[in-house]
Amino acid sequence: MTTATSAASAASAATLGAEDFVLLTTFRRGGEGVPTPVWISRLADEARVGFYTTMGTGKTKRLRHTPRVTLQPCSRTGTPTPGTEPVEATAQMVQSGRDFDEVQGAIRAKYGWQCALFAVVGGLATRSKGLTYRDTVVLITPTPRSSAREEARDG
Repeated sequence: MTTATSAASAASAATLGAEDFVLLTTFRRGGEGVPTPVWISRLADEARVGFYTTMGTGKTKRLRHTPRVTLQPCSRTGTPTPGTEPVEATAQMVQSGRDFDEVQGAIRAKYGWQCALFAVVGGLATRSKGLTYRDTVVLITPTPRSSAREEARDG
């Protein structure tokens, strides 16, 4: 990754990480996108953003198939913010470690009391399905738009 590409990726992460909600789109095997609004936080490395979820949900099943995602600023209900475009990105799921702890802490710090409320509601809902609420963190690295053009030109 070139310095310009790294800088563009960090700029996307900073912008997306500052949002209250982003529309995460994961992709089915047939290529159909499935959008879901999620909380988001920027990681300390400033090149990635992350959120937590529960392993076994539709989005984690789709991420096991393909790490390709898009992110777009949105409302709490998932309506894309006017004037914004989806950002292509790559996702990675983790269930422990430094990045896991960082995202969990950053989301709790950013969303405060809402985390406590959703921990109760989400915990009850997932437990009834035999799942563990917020046991998975999804780390997302935005793909700069210019990178494909640079590779085609340089290749």
